[in-house]
Amino acid sequence: MPVMHFHVRWPDQRTTRCYSPSLVIADFFQAGESYTLADFLIRSREALGIASERVRAKYGFACSAAMDQLAQIEDIAQNFQATDQVAITSFE
Repeated sequence: MPVMHFHVRWPDQRTTRCYSPSLVIADFFQAGESYTLADFLIRSREALGIASERVRAKYGFACSAAMDQLAQIEDIAQNFQATDQVAITSFE
């Protein structure tokens, strides 16, 4: 499966390189766009869930790395307010 990384700029200007086991992440985010934290979390949960299920469909097991990435995103997000802005700076 094609892997995609996406770079997130958090409200405190820190950046994180995030992993997706599928290109589906680009269906939910656009490079250069900002999202409220609440919207970012909804999109991340859905996109990484779909990506994990695509791995399951192909290989017979869910992608634990996608779920680990989501857990990291949710952990970082606890430091901010729902209305704070999160930016997707790029894809690779």
